[in-house]
Amino acid sequence: MKTAVVILNYNGKKHLESFLPSVVEFSQEAIVYVADNSSTDDSVAYVNTNFPSVQLLCLDQNYGFAEGYNQALKKIIGFELLVLLNSDVEVSQNWLAPFIHAFESSPLLGAAQPKIKSFNQKTHFEYAGAAGGFIDHLGYPFCRGRIFDTLEQDTAQYDTESEIFWATGACFFIKSSLFQELGGFDSKFFAHMEEIDLCWRIHHKGYSIKYLPNSVVYHVGGGTLHKSNPKKTYLNFRNNLLMLVKNLPIDSLFKVIFIRLILDGISGLKFIIDGSFKDCFAIIKAHFAFYALIPYAFKQRQKNLGGIETIYSKSIIWQYFVKKNHLYSNLEK
Repeated sequence: MKTAVVILNYNGKKHLESFLPSVVEFSQEAIVYVADNSSTDDSVAYVNTNFPSVQLLCLDQNYGFAEGYNQALKKIIGFELLVLLNSDVEVSQNWLAPFIHAFESSPLLGAAQPKIKSFNQKTHFEYAGAAGGFIDHLGYPFCRGRIFDTLEQDTAQYDTESEIFWATGACFFIKSSLFQELGGFDSKFFAHMEEIDLCWRIHHKGYSIKYLPNSVVYHVGGGTLHKSNPKKTYLNFRNNLLMLVKNLPIDSLFKVIFIRLILDGISGLKFIIDGSFKDCFAIIKAHFAFYALIPYAFKQRQKNLGGIETIYSKSIIWQYFVKKNHLYSNLEK
């Protein structure tokens, strides 16, 4: 299966210096691309000088994560499998082989991810993806191995291949033809949760998404925006609401959005109590931006919006904060 590993870069020379060598060394089955989002550092010169085998694509502006990949992948043609890899990820030997085999043998496999562990604490899972992503019925994302800020130690408790709701954008495997059929990521997201939205649309098309634990990568995380950055708060709150309007069945949509608006208000009050006024303002700004996007979101809704088994039927907020179930294995089914 012809495979392309595509790293989207923006002013990430330090990450390329640290992690591109492992990608080149352990990706012999694939062609490695660096798609540069119009960096202002010398990332392009560094790749050209030190990695002649890496294909370099230079975009004309910084399109963000979502549209940056859309633009790059329009130029990367002739591949059956695409691997979208963050620049701050260290890969391991034979990391690609399980996925090539899985996609070759499973025609309805749409997307997948490996085990994501922390580069800085390699005994533990990493925030962005861990052992596969899920959402609850209110649209809150979480992972096996990571719920909110609780990161589990990897003790082989999630070493079984399994179906998941979403695969992390930090190391995202997708069938090339499916990416093109779906129009790629939604550029309105810019960054954050665009992969969850895409995975939801993959489910609507009848494809599965899997976690393959026999491939392991190590992610630094927070390379673009730290989790406490108000811009990230803004994007997460706006994009989550946008994703819900695009993908939820109409019979539950308005109820869920009403509940979410209340819960977002509570989150804003908590930020004020904690002294994070910029984050509270970011939530308010996110809501007004979301209201402006509602007409667009309704136009993007799929025709076949049905139930998906990998959506968690209970509230992850209730489980975590009230029931004190901080581990995925302890969640009430």
